[in-house]
Amino acid sequence: GLNILDVGCGGGILAEALVKHGAKVTGIDLAEDSLTVARLHGLENGIKVDYQLISAEDFAAAHPQKFDVVTCLEMLEHVPDPSAIVAAVAQLAKPDAPVFFSTLNRNPKAYLMAIIGAEYVLNLVPKGTHDFSKFIKPSELMRMIDKTDLTILSTTGLHFNPLTNDYYLSNKNIDVNYIVQCRLQDKK
Repeated sequence: GLNILDVGCGGGILAEALVKHGAKVTGIDLAEDSLTVARLHGLENGIKVDYQLISAEDFAAAHPQKFDVVTCLEMLEHVPDPSAIVAAVAQLAKPDAPVFFSTLNRNPKAYLMAIIGAEYVLNLVPKGTHDFSKFIKPSELMRMIDKTDLTILSTTGLHFNPLTNDYYLSNKNIDVNYIVQCRLQDKK
């Protein structure tokens, strides 16, 4: 299976799903409580993920170009220096490896949906989870990516339908939540 790194793995939801599909997964995070939850959930379900309490920057220094796929989902809007995370993620991917970032756009619609809707109306996440000032416009994330050896392949909207409790992707609307797919260019 693929050797995948989940940066900002939190409680391990994505990491566990990737293992179920045959990947060897490492999950890193700086939230010790989240890693404890992830480890316990993995034990209860017989799912083996290598969880580590370490920063993306320190992990990149120790493991350059080691991973077949690197994900950094729903994390950049929670850190003080997202550009440092983007740079570290770029260092972790093998040449030609796909890299995925997802985050929240910074505009009134995103504020309404991600903070008012998700935190106060639907109670999908705890109140205070998001800080609107840390949301990242696609153009800002693309500037961060452009400072690395990553090449942007696509930007896709990620949407939640509260009536059906389903998520779906859209190439036409990146107003609230979006995913950027990149590839580390092989310099050979």
